[in-house]
Amino acid sequence: MALIVHLKTVSELRGRSDRIAKVTFRGQSFYSRVLENCEDVADFDETFRWPVASSIDKNEMLEIQIFNYSKVFSNKLIGTFRMVLQKVVEENRVEVTDTLMDDNNAILKTSLSMEVRYQAMDGTMGSWDEGDFLGDEALQEVEKDSQETDGLLPGSRPSTRTPGEKSFRRAGRSVFSAMKLGKTRSHKEEPQRQDEPAVLEMEDLDHLAIRLGDGLDPDSVSLASVTALTSNVSNKRSKPDIKMEPSAGRPMDYQVSITVIEARQLVGLNMDPVVCVEVGDDKKYTSMKESTNCPYYNEYFVFDFHVSPDVMFDKIIKISVIHSKNLLRSGTLVGSFKMDVGTVYSQPEHQFHHKWAILSDPDDISAGLKGYVKCDVAVVGKGDNIKTPHKANETDEDDIEGNLLLPEGVPAERQWARFYVKIYRAEGLPRMNTSLMANVKKAFIGENKDLVDPYVQVFFAGQKGKTSVQKSSYEPLWNEQVVFTDLFPPLCKRMKVQIRDSDKVNDVAIGTHFIDLRKISNDGDKGFLPTLGPAWVNMYGSTRNYTLLDEHQDLNEGLGEGVSFRARLMLGLAVEILDTSNPELTSSTEVQVEQATPVSESCTGRMEEFFLFGAFLEASMIDRKNGDKPITFEVTIGNYGNEVDGMSRPQRPRPRKEPGDEEEVDLIQNSSDDEGDEGGDLASVSSTPPMRPQITDRNYFHLPYLERKPCIYIKSWWPDQRRRLYNANIMDHIADKLEEGLNDVQEMIKTEKSYPERRLRGVLEELSCGCHRFLSLSDKDQGHSSRTKLDRERLKSCMRELESMGQQAKSLRAQVKRHTVRDKLRLCQNFLQKLRFLADEPQHSIPDVFIWMMSNNKRIAYARVPSKDLLFSIVEEELGKDCAKVKTLFLKLPGKRGFGSAGWTVQAKLELYLWLGLSKQRKDFLCGLPCGFEEIKAAQGLGLHSFPPISLVYTKKQVFQLRAHMYQARSLFAADSSGLSDPFARVFFINQSQCTEVLNETLCPTWDQMLVFDNLELYGEAHELRDDPPIIVIEIYDQDTMGKADFMGRTFAKPLVKMADEAYCPPRFPPQLEYYQIYRGNATAGDLLAAFELLQIGPSGKADLPPINGPVDMDRGPIMPVPVGIRPVLSKYRVEVLFWGLRDLKRVNLAQVDRPRVDIECAGKGVQSSLIHNYKKNPNFNTLVKWFEVDLPENELLHPPLNIRVVDCRAFGRYTLVGSHAVSSLRRFIYRPPDRSAPNWNTTGEVVVSMEPEVPVKKLETMVKLDATSDAVVKVDVAEEEKEKKKKKKKGASDEAEEEEPDESMLDWWSKYFASIDTMKEQLRQHESSGTDLEEKEEMDTTEGSGPKGPMKSKEKSRASKEEKKKKNQSPGSVQGSEAPEKKKVKIDELKVYPKELESEFDNFEDWLHTFNLLRGKTGDDEDGSTEEERIVGRFKGSLCVYKVPLPEDVAREAGYDPTYGMFQGIPSNDPINVLVRVYVVRATDLHPADINGKADPYIAIKLGKTDIRDKENYISKQLNPIFGKSFDIEASFPMESMLTVAVYDWDLVGTDDLIGETKIDLENRFYSKHRATCGIAQTYSIHGYNIWRDPMKPSQILTRLCKEGKVDGPHFGPHGRVKVANRVFTGPSEIEDENGQKKPTDEHVALSALRHWEDIPRVGCRLVPEHVETRPLLNPDKPGIEQGRLELWVDMFPMDMPAPGTPLDISPRKPKKYELRVIVWNTDEVVLEDDDFFTGEKSSDIFVRGWLKGQQEDKQDTDVHYHSLTGEGNFNWRYLFPFDYLAAEEKIVMSKKESMFSWDETEYKIPARLTLQIWDADHFSADDFLGAIELDLNRFPRGAKTAKQCTMEMATGEVDVPLVSIFKQKRVKGWWPLLARNENDEFELTGKVEAELHLLTAEEAEKNPVGLARNEPDPLEKPNRPDTSFIWFLNPLKSARYFLWHTYRWLLLKLLLFLLLLLLLALFLYSLPGYLAKKILGA
Repeated sequence: MALIVHLKTVSELRGRSDRIAKVTFRGQSFYSRVLENCEDVADFDETFRWPVASSIDKNEMLEIQIFNYSKVFSNKLIGTFRMVLQKVVEENRVEVTDTLMDDNNAILKTSLSMEVRYQAMDGTMGSWDEGDFLGDEALQEVEKDSQETDGLLPGSRPSTRTPGEKSFRRAGRSVFSAMKLGKTRSHKEEPQRQDEPAVLEMEDLDHLAIRLGDGLDPDSVSLASVTALTSNVSNKRSKPDIKMEPSAGRPMDYQVSITVIEARQLVGLNMDPVVCVEVGDDKKYTSMKESTNCPYYNEYFVFDFHVSPDVMFDKIIKISVIHSKNLLRSGTLVGSFKMDVGTVYSQPEHQFHHKWAILSDPDDISAGLKGYVKCDVAVVGKGDNIKTPHKANETDEDDIEGNLLLPEGVPAERQWARFYVKIYRAEGLPRMNTSLMANVKKAFIGENKDLVDPYVQVFFAGQKGKTSVQKSSYEPLWNEQVVFTDLFPPLCKRMKVQIRDSDKVNDVAIGTHFIDLRKISNDGDKGFLPTLGPAWVNMYGSTRNYTLLDEHQDLNEGLGEGVSFRARLMLGLAVEILDTSNPELTSSTEVQVEQATPVSESCTGRMEEFFLFGAFLEASMIDRKNGDKPITFEVTIGNYGNEVDGMSRPQRPRPRKEPGDEEEVDLIQNSSDDEGDEGGDLASVSSTPPMRPQITDRNYFHLPYLERKPCIYIKSWWPDQRRRLYNANIMDHIADKLEEGLNDVQEMIKTEKSYPERRLRGVLEELSCGCHRFLSLSDKDQGHSSRTKLDRERLKSCMRELESMGQQAKSLRAQVKRHTVRDKLRLCQNFLQKLRFLADEPQHSIPDVFIWMMSNNKRIAYARVPSKDLLFSIVEEELGKDCAKVKTLFLKLPGKRGFGSAGWTVQAKLELYLWLGLSKQRKDFLCGLPCGFEEIKAAQGLGLHSFPPISLVYTKKQVFQLRAHMYQARSLFAADSSGLSDPFARVFFINQSQCTEVLNETLCPTWDQMLVFDNLELYGEAHELRDDPPIIVIEIYDQDTMGKADFMGRTFAKPLVKMADEAYCPPRFPPQLEYYQIYRGNATAGDLLAAFELLQIGPSGKADLPPINGPVDMDRGPIMPVPVGIRPVLSKYRVEVLFWGLRDLKRVNLAQVDRPRVDIECAGKGVQSSLIHNYKKNPNFNTLVKWFEVDLPENELLHPPLNIRVVDCRAFGRYTLVGSHAVSSLRRFIYRPPDRSAPNWNTTGEVVVSMEPEVPVKKLETMVKLDATSDAVVKVDVAEEEKEKKKKKKKGASDEAEEEEPDESMLDWWSKYFASIDTMKEQLRQHESSGTDLEEKEEMDTTEGSGPKGPMKSKEKSRASKEEKKKKNQSPGSVQGSEAPEKKKVKIDELKVYPKELESEFDNFEDWLHTFNLLRGKTGDDEDGSTEEERIVGRFKGSLCVYKVPLPEDVAREAGYDPTYGMFQGIPSNDPINVLVRVYVVRATDLHPADINGKADPYIAIKLGKTDIRDKENYISKQLNPIFGKSFDIEASFPMESMLTVAVYDWDLVGTDDLIGETKIDLENRFYSKHRATCGIAQTYSIHGYNIWRDPMKPSQILTRLCKEGKVDGPHFGPHGRVKVANRVFTGPSEIEDENGQKKPTDEHVALSALRHWEDIPRVGCRLVPEHVETRPLLNPDKPGIEQGRLELWVDMFPMDMPAPGTPLDISPRKPKKYELRVIVWNTDEVVLEDDDFFTGEKSSDIFVRGWLKGQQEDKQDTDVHYHSLTGEGNFNWRYLFPFDYLAAEEKIVMSKKESMFSWDETEYKIPARLTLQIWDADHFSADDFLGAIELDLNRFPRGAKTAKQCTMEMATGEVDVPLVSIFKQKRVKGWWPLLARNENDEFELTGKVEAELHLLTAEEAEKNPVGLARNEPDPLEKPNRPDTSFIWFLNPLKSARYFLWHTYRWLLLKLLLFLLLLLLLALFLYSLPGYLAKKILGA
């Protein structure tokens, strides 16, 4: 199918201009040629053609745009014509004449005429109309054009592709990766046409540029080739994969380090918390802190592992807080936090630093959070460097919410969610007949049960759940779901699903699948929750034949690449966010297993019949171990095709039978015989006939297939889920193209080819086109019934991602400039990673294809090809990348056998053609095979067209000669114990191999040899072989005298092919030498420089071939050199060598090295150093400079390496090799004479640099950008701003509370150090925020730099400006800028704190003296085994200088030129020199714990030469962050003693002390460096105080000396503090104050300002090392590559022949200052009432107040009890006294105490200064009740309220702004503070208020003014005025009764009394009534 557009004319154009047309269809654009100077009619007359793969829809559009073309600017659009193709589709041919529209859709006069034709599918696959492409002149035109493009490229050639494809070539794609849109015919009817010679003129290039796009698209032409492999990827072969060894599964070293700093807001009353840290199965605990909710720990834990990465990253880190754990009970869990190691590892720097982990209770998910733990978590693999953010005093107020321990993008409030993993069923399980009984039973009873009892186990976030066991079933049906409850989003990335076989002895895994949650969810705002399936996942593992001890069992556990299909499992996953407020919710997180609703069979897709076809075109390089038995190859897909052990064969989808018809299972018979089934349809043939291999050479065999190529084919049934794979393929295609383009760009940058930015723009253009293409293609099949939720959501998110990626690529393309190429390249790498991530489909459909080599029915080696790479589609982009292509496969050993050297040898190399697709689409399955064959079919398939052949017989064959030009290799692998190798190369092509000669003892062989392979027979059509030659394999070996040669590496190449009818002439021939990367396993192992050409031998025999000149070199025998024209052009160079000395030579064969010599060799020439007569006495050479001349290639990239070898001269003229070093690239030593015409040589003008003592940050703008080229006088006026600032300062000062200024006497070195650390942190912060602005500024800079100096200078300029910026940032006081006037801060002089080694900042101090490591011994095989370090046997110090020989005249004529030193002028003498070395060790951080208790007792040990200082008695007990603060003086003599080792050891009471880590410093390089690293240059010069000048030489003396050494004019000191050096003038203050405040005139300040800007001095300037502290990592040889902590130190060196330096600086640690805190508790109020009264039930409390200052309540003090407070009021007048030691700089209290009764000595703790006050209710018979507490941080706590009324809860929670005060500044504070506790709902509530007075005194003041504790003398407090009732009732019952009863019930009592009286009266009355009555009656 094709769409053809014939563009005829465009008329009624306005004006006169160059015109160009752009025609676009389906996102694919073509450009016409440019019509120059055309007026109103443009006669284009061109034809464009789009081969289309899917038929055209009626609604699709065709767009034509006409532009005015401009070479310089972008093209200007005239108008656009758009046409809907409805009519074209209906009528197949339409002629159109119509007008154009402009941008605003207004109609223009301009009209256009054209013809559109559409060839639809008509039955056949596109039979073409001859006229369609041959009759058209325009197409011939096109053909020519594209050949011009082709000829351009180094690796391409004019070709005979279909014209359709030709025109497509122009669509602005990379020419190499051009693929056809839809190749639709078989090759036989292709019109042949002769190649036209492609000769390129310059203007052709221009046209090419025009034709390729908006005038700037040579971009998309790949001008670089990474290796010849990628350069001509053609359409018949796919790229082989060069890396062989499986990297997964190999164990590595990991270290997880966790620091638990503190916990806050723990829920619970008065708890004793312990933190438990768990990684995997290892647990460690912190110490217990008593009765506190915010314990401070600062404890460091380290876990070491040696496992494979997969296992490591799935381990769970669990941090939990446990309450009141002790020896007897395990305590209760407060809350825990989980995260997997992978999440930490994927963080920037592999760590979380100072983050808060949120604790939640797994047993009660309805509860809220249970507190926070602050911790650092870091995961280090071998070779990772962790940059610890600088440990300084933590003053930043803890913003918990802003620093949560969560990865980027995870919300702070995570919700609980349920994860439902639904397990439906499994198929195709292997047999696992573990039990012998089963076999016995089977033999006796004939019972034929399936021999596997499967169940599924799911691991997630540290929990596991399992389904039920299905007894004896190969096709188990579960329909169960495993439910996990965890916080969402979970911090565990992978879920592991494993099918296991239940067995009485032990359960084994059958197969494992990992679900990566990131791939099945999307956290964007349009994202979706994790969801999956129901879908099948395939499991791979060990081979299926069952053995009792399976050596590949690990593969079934998911470690390493599976080597065989094991089973497939249907599963689903869903996530439901829980509403925790719902009362019905079960609140535990236990794993549950429930029944799941079954799903229908068809939900995973309709079962379709798939067809896999393969043809074996070649099998060579078969390892000789397998050479004796016949060999067969088996191809399997799933269980189909597996003949050897496919016991449980999958069932044919069949009509559902009644249950019970089990026996009639219709297995597919895999026999390849005559069994045609289902009406003559085909059976499967899955393996090739056995064949005995033949010998290729002594290592390898090959199978002699010759012209008969065996084929295999397999029918299989799978659910039709091709769409998933298609979408993945489209993304893979985009990614492959992108990767190839990016490799090209990198290669161009590396080889310094011109215009890498153009290529990058082309790559981005291609990327955005590809993304748009994806959008149009991927959205098909929407209605597919079996699409799961994940399919829909993934499609949406992929479309969103690709759309935005396309747009970003477009906008990025516009920003690619020459100097931003590298940054943009990094951004593109992110695109690539994202694409690869998106393309990985989590729901599988068709299993991967395995190819096994079998010998003697045993499986030997395999290859695995993903099925999506083979999948056929009619749409080009959806096609798998290896479908219908010949793929080169290298078979490897399975499992662990493939690790290490076994995995590097190729077991076999196959050239294999594969095709996989639906059976019904299979008519085209042979289309990609090389042409010229006949099919041989099986008997029953004869005459059937669609029946696949069982073998192919090639009738056409061509004869070729291959010439391999093997020039040289470099940086090879050291295979012998001498550290060298005896390399030779073996070249394989088809079934022949040849070797180069062996070159002894070198890692950089120059073979310079041509290997000729004659009579190579290749099968297939000639033109195809031209574009698609087979690949050449080159293997490098090391020849051993004994045994077989060692393998050293392998690489691939494609030859350049010349057919018999082509001329051997430029541009294609002779071929260029190219570098090929050599791989050994997955590691690179050097480069090969070679070229390969394959020449067809025509009918007239070899006479036509370019002649071969015989061997020239008589010594070399019959070896032919690489011919002229291919070998590089040489010219004469001189190599000067500076021999300085040898260092640290180790013994050789147990003998010490005594008389060493150095031999230098390059390209066959060389020079020897003088002999060192006594290495022990003086290891330096006495002749410093020697030279030799040599012929080197003009092209610097082809320069051979230079070899340095050290030999020891023994007696009797014997030599022993000590070690060697290969300098692989001479580029950095090439001397380029300076350009005298450059302006920096005319030193006429002056440049003034003004130095004021203080330069605030804001003044950056006023500084001048100085580079060596400016020669203006610049004055910078700083005075004005200073005045302003002073004014502001005054204002600011009056506003805020007076802060005392520390006077000079209070400042010490530590003040300077801490100020500098703050500056460093501030700079890092600014650097992060200003990174973006800087980039923009730079762009501005570079664009200004045009003019006569050209681009080069502008680059220098921007570099200079960067340096300037750096300097200014380091300028004094730069942090307190004028932007912060309100905080008045005293000016402290600072030093520079380097967060890394000084060497990395100053380029290893190799400014003129280089250090070359001498290596010996084999390179380690195992990646874990030996490292580079272990092979170093010494170091050679010296340098090289390489230059073309006659040098320009003027170089030699400089004043004082000494010819004996050649280029190395002005180097110091290398005689021994005595030096005083002064080492200052400041502190260590993050030491690796060395004792069982998780701590260490570190001390310093220093070793230099024979001096060994061990500061053992000053060890620091139980500290991982010790402050040493010591200096050590050592006298040493260079060169004998120049390697300083500073180590930190762990002191042990018994046994030897352990080394924690050490760091080594090469003092010699520092001493001689031009950067002057002997003693750092301070910021200011002062002669007394803490900042005293350390160097014995004053700044003016140093300056004078530097000027003299550098032959610079100066220094000339002038009046008013000016100094002139060369053409620079520096100004500065001109007076200095001495101790007594007397001012004296001095030149030192200006001299210092000149030194601090020494890099601005032309020609000799370089940065001088400032006064500094460097941070060096500590390493331990037992744990190579993993940092064991860091050490901060600096080293000063003073030559002994100079004036002696002063006394060392005092940097001893600050002693904590002794203070006394007096706290008076006056009263309490509104305390909650806890107790009920015994009699009256009234609420009351017996209040007392407890307070403590130090963390552990060691010093807790209680007031007396205020009994029976009924109102919550309490009166105490009670005084606490807390003496403590305080470090002001760190704001910590220092306390020492023994950790336990068994401790040997006291441990020093540093804890934050926090005062805790608590109120308690005293109980006599039970424990006291805790009521509430407040914790006051003495440095910043809320000011107390004046009255109890004003005191609110918010004061403590920080919800209202209360002024914060510091007791250290205020000294005395009185007020009311609230006391809080948590209620049942975990919310704070106010439980009381306390009135207290805090008074801080220093120890001296306290002594002068003593007070008593409680209410004692001296200065007693008066007794509190408490109401009487507080007496205890049983001591004074009456009193209390009176109070109790009378007080409350007085009216009641009175009433009672009255009532009683009345009663009494009545009673008396009744009593006496009868008597009186009687009396009355009787009348007494």
